[in-house]
Amino acid sequence: MAMQFKKPSRRQFLIGGSVGVAVGGGLLLGYAVSGPSRRELAEGAAAQGGERFVTTWLKISPDNIVTIYVPHADMGQGTITALAMMAAEELEADWSLVRAEQAPAEKAFANEALGNRFVAGEDVPPMLKGLNAAAWTKIAQFMNLQITGGSMAVRYTGHHGMRVTGAAAKDMLVKAAAARWGVSPSDCVAALSTVTGPNGQSATYGELAADAAGYAPSAAPVLKSKKDYTIVGTARPRFDIPGKVNGTAKYGIDAEAPGMLYAAPKLAPVFGSTVVSYDASEILSRRGVKKVVEFPGGVAVIADNYWRAKEAAAALEVTFDTKGGEAVSSETIFAGHDAAIATGKSEDDKVIGDAASVFAAQGADIVEASYRVPYLAHACMEPMNCTVWIRDGKADVWVGVQDPLGTRARVADISGIGFENVKVHPMLLGGGFGRRIPIREGFFNFPSEIDFATIVAKEVDAPVKFIYSREDDIQHDAYRIASSSRLRVALDEKGLPTAWENIYVHKDEPGEAPHIPYAIPNQSIRFVEVENHVPRGPWRSVAHTQHTFFNESFIDELAHRAGADPYEYRRALLEGQPRHQAVLDLAAKKAGWGKPLAEGRFHGIAVQQSFGSIVAEVAEISVEEGAVRVHRVTAAVDCGEVIHPDTAAQQVESGIIYGLTAALYGEIAIEGGAVAQTNFTDYEMLHLSETPVIDVHFVESGAPIGGLGEPATPVVSAAVSNGVYAATGKRIRQLPLKNHDLTPAPGKLAQAAD
Repeated sequence: MAMQFKKPSRRQFLIGGSVGVAVGGGLLLGYAVSGPSRRELAEGAAAQGGERFVTTWLKISPDNIVTIYVPHADMGQGTITALAMMAAEELEADWSLVRAEQAPAEKAFANEALGNRFVAGEDVPPMLKGLNAAAWTKIAQFMNLQITGGSMAVRYTGHHGMRVTGAAAKDMLVKAAAARWGVSPSDCVAALSTVTGPNGQSATYGELAADAAGYAPSAAPVLKSKKDYTIVGTARPRFDIPGKVNGTAKYGIDAEAPGMLYAAPKLAPVFGSTVVSYDASEILSRRGVKKVVEFPGGVAVIADNYWRAKEAAAALEVTFDTKGGEAVSSETIFAGHDAAIATGKSEDDKVIGDAASVFAAQGADIVEASYRVPYLAHACMEPMNCTVWIRDGKADVWVGVQDPLGTRARVADISGIGFENVKVHPMLLGGGFGRRIPIREGFFNFPSEIDFATIVAKEVDAPVKFIYSREDDIQHDAYRIASSSRLRVALDEKGLPTAWENIYVHKDEPGEAPHIPYAIPNQSIRFVEVENHVPRGPWRSVAHTQHTFFNESFIDELAHRAGADPYEYRRALLEGQPRHQAVLDLAAKKAGWGKPLAEGRFHGIAVQQSFGSIVAEVAEISVEEGAVRVHRVTAAVDCGEVIHPDTAAQQVESGIIYGLTAALYGEIAIEGGAVAQTNFTDYEMLHLSETPVIDVHFVESGAPIGGLGEPATPVVSAAVSNGVYAATGKRIRQLPLKNHDLTPAPGKLAQAAD
């Protein structure tokens, strides 16, 4: 199945020369320019019984209930609550009357704020903001843009969409009240979902909504000062928690439809293989088995329950053409990395000064080290699944995904059914981490469970739930790419680097991940590309997960070589980076850096900026019987501003646990062209009993809002491995730690303690 998409260039996004900050939430002055307003489309999709959309994302019912539609999936990160808080704050809503839902997979709810900030990001003159937003609305609708990922929800959609939505809606409600009472809007006050007039008049938002909808929303409403916040910055109960506690929450795998059948795949072990032949006669004679359907790279067995489908698929003998892929292994992949780096034929990523001249200088003190990390699976708690029902020229889809509109477009493409005849029913996600995204250039470029479910559903006259087993999920993921890095520095007489060179494998997003914050005057950061047949996709923190381990481990190596304290060494190199120094100082202080630890305990430290946030972590570890035990992780985080304190801390904790799992255990090994791991028995997760105490501290610097879902993940691997060096004198240059014998050499433990 050919699946090629051309990634639009930045030039193609410059609509009419107008690139700038999205004003968000469909608050467009230019509604009439492009036909029916998004507000009208939104009402058609989600309004009932007298409810009115004041702006695209915000609906008010006659009983004064405000419902905020959030164009992001909630994978447990609390996005829907946080973004609703941002809108409600500016709306001056009574929080007890606020509800929030995931936005439907409708073009009216395409997320132009996300596209604008992610691709463009510059300001435009105020008089052009309405036109700019109108242009971005069309782009977002054309691209079916409704993605959740990249820690973008709060810092992009929330700050540049939801806040403006709430503020503009409040202004519209105040204007409606002022017109009703014949007074000036400046004499009216909005608070707690009520507008009060100068002579004691009052009206609820529900009473004013219909009149307010007649006003055009402002492209640039005045936003509140932080000192006036009453909702943002407080720990409000999350909307998603009750259903998860009482069992009423519905995930994709919980989807039900009348007469539903189940499909289980038999996937080619070697990536890129095609089906040659299979004999389904015995399988079709089994009780409950309905049909066998071929799809790219495998065969699906359809039955009246999942167990029968799974057992039949396991028993089905299929012959595959491996296309030579069986010659690929982890050893050949890493050998290819080394060979590509050794050629010297690399491309520029970032160049400062003249590193080559420094390295060539006579008598230069040069240190070199090579690091590498393996492929990683996402290992979501809920295996991949998708339910599709095709009938009467229409398709219904029940699935938990990070991109509902993109999924709708993908199903339309695969099924041949028009986009307008496909309906996606978004379900909760049992983990995402970048895994649950339909095919998009730069993300997943191979068929997924969404494709397979659609292909299978075309062959039966019933709804079909397509489910990966845990083994399918581990062995047929879109993996965090394996990567290698050769690092080299030239040092001055104090052991401080004067030149930094990094040649790494595979340039990935975000582009700044390989860059360093340290004041090194000459830098040459370059990359090589090495292709193979292993499918890859975004994994929590994307390229930061590799490069933070590479760079922060090497900086630690240099500190020890110079006989310097690793914290002080970093701090000195962070001259001119006050935000980095602040989080580094706070993490060190809260962890008790430099103070005596319990016998056998050691500290490691690391810092990184990613997704607009800066995180420093100190890991307190011990080495017991040759294995690492992490006792405590202290994190300091500067994300600019904290929206929901509890959720913010939970995201940092979650990121640390996810990254710690990868550091200690994470490894997808390729043997004979296929994944060697099969389940949690050999692709291990961190157990509750192994989870360290995690202390999280925030620095509210007033900087632009950064992300929180991902920035804590990449730092912990370097912090822990640096702690291992402090404990054992053994420098870890390849993860996971489980593959190393960390028993200190004789005398090393005492030496490290000294």
